Amino acid sequence: MTTERIDVTKRNDGWVAEKQGGDTVANAPTKTAAVKKAAKFAKASREAVTVKIHKIDGRIAEERTYPRAADPRRSRG
Repeated sequence: MTTERIDVTKRNDGWVAEKQGGDTVANAPTKTAAVKKAAKFAKASREAVTVKIHKIDGRIAEERTYPRAADPRRSRG
């Protein structure tokens, strides 16, 4: 099963959710709003989607997989 990837990252003017190929899924003024929009997009997708939420410094803070059944393994946290 292929998994699509969306990264939520900080930009100068706010937060952006982008597909791995560079297509923008959502723009938002706050991280919370960008994550909510990315999750909504991921839930509506027919494929499994991994949303990687980055910190301001660019490191990955959290990873979410939609639908949850597509998560490759159980992990702590």
